[in-house]
Parts: sequence; structure tokens; C-alpha cells
Amino acid sequence: MNTPKALITAAGRNQRHLPLQTIVDREGYPRSVLVQLIEEAVSAGIESIGVVVSPGDAELYHRAAGAHAKRLTFIEQSEPRGYGDAVYCGRQFLGDDNFLLMVSDHLYISRNRERSCARQLVEAAAAERCAVSAVQATHESLLSSFGAVGGRLFDGRSGIYEVECVIEKPSPTQAEQKLSVPGLRTGHYLCFFGMHVLTHSVLQTLGKMLEGAPDPKSVSLAAALDTLGGHGRYLAVELAGRRYDLDERYGLLTAQLALALDGEQRPEILARLVALLADTR
Repeated sequence: MNTPKALITAAGRNQRHLPLQTIVDREGYPRSVLVQLIEEAVSAGIESIGVVVSPGDAELYHRAAGAHAKRLTFIEQSEPRGYGDAVYCGRQFLGDDNFLLMVSDHLYISRNRERSCARQLVEAAAAERCAVSAVQATHESLLSSFGAVGGRLFDGRSGIYEVECVIEKPSPTQAEQKLSVPGLRTGHYLCFFGMHVLTHSVLQTLGKMLEGAPDPKSVSLAAALDTLGGHGRYLAVELAGRRYDLDERYGLLTAQLALALDGEQRPEILARLVALLADTR
């Protein structure tokens, strides 16, 4: 299963400024969040990237992309009609191709320097020849921030699950009733990582759902993904890495610290943190 394109959604009112922020990478160089997301896709062998933006934002994103701007195709979401609609806006750019979908308000750090999170996911989709979502075990206190999946181990293999149910931002009660996964710690659920490899059928499903919806904002990507299991295999994979949600309180700071501590200057950063913690003024 080939994945030649990527789609980054960046039109949300609360998230649209985050990809433009400058953050210091693990090598110590300041770069925009957008550049780091683009390089995440490129690391998986993807050269053609669509970015869904709000009207008037394309020029800002073009500048933030720097030398990578030539890889980008900008797609406007004319109105704030929700995340499902934002993904559906990419249909002409994507055509019939499989695609890597990433949200613009997350950063990803792989525990394997040779295989980025995106590369791990694209390789998993190629090996299993189906749509695959990356997931991360997440405490129930954070369920209101993520879509979550329920399922069972696929072929008894650790870290890969056959998805049986998808719920957008479930309540703890919903999660306990429908999303429990054997083997996870108590109070933890498989929540989306902000990264998926999807097929054209997801866009078709979104189109049908949007066509019949009284309010487009009510159509979520999670609802479309929930139908995938009935049309073939759909898997979730725990990657060797972590996601960092920039939109949560201190999210950008947490991501910055994680990047710094993952780099070669880790001892220096730790020493500075110790000095900061020791300063009681």
C-alpha cells in the first residue's frame, strides 16, 4: 500500500497560529512548527503535501515553510465547518491516493532516530495493506481532548489492534463501556496520536455524511473512521514515540522541553533546568 501524499489540517480557529510558532529543534536550531511537520512527512518518503488553511493564511504558511514551500499545495476551508469538513476539503488534491493525515497542533518525537513516527506508521500501513491510525495510551483525565478507539490485539501482536469502535472525545463512562482494551493500565485508553494513514474511502464516507448533515460541524473524522471496520480491515498502532499537543496549556513549552531533552545537548539542558528549579527567588 503506497502513501504518496500527506495532508496537514491547519484551519481550526484555535490552532491556526500554532504551526507558525518558532520552536528550537533537537539539534538546537530555531524552526517553525510547520517546517518540523513537513519534515516529518518527508521522512516517510512523502514529497507532495497539502495544507488546509483558513482564507488569507496561505501566504503566512508559505513564508513559514521556508525552503519546503515548493512541496506544499494550499487548500482553503472557506468557512469554519468542522474537522471532518477540513479533511474533506483535501479531496481534489488527494484524488484516489492513500494519504498521511496529520494535525497541525501536534509535534512528534520518535524513540528511534532512524525511523520517525510518520515513517513507522506509513510502513505499518504498507505491511498490513489497510488504513492505520496511530494511537497512544492516554489517561482518562485527558479523554476530552482526543478521539479514542476500542478493539483487540490483532493476531496476538503487541502494540497493534483491530479497531472495533471509534468515539470522538468520549466521556469516562463511554470509554469504560465501549473502549476498554485488554492489557492497558487501569484508567488508560487508546487515544489518537494525531496521525493516520487513510484511503480514499474515508473521503467518500465523509462526503456522504456531510451531504446529509444539518450542521457540517457535527461530522467528525472519528465518525467516518468508526465505519471503516465494516468495510474491511482497519488497524491502530502504538508507535515508538510520543505526541505533544501544542494546543493544551503549556503544550508548546512541554514540546520544546521534550525536543531539547531528546537532542545532543541534553546534559546542558538538564543542568539549566536544575539551576532553574534551585532558584527560589
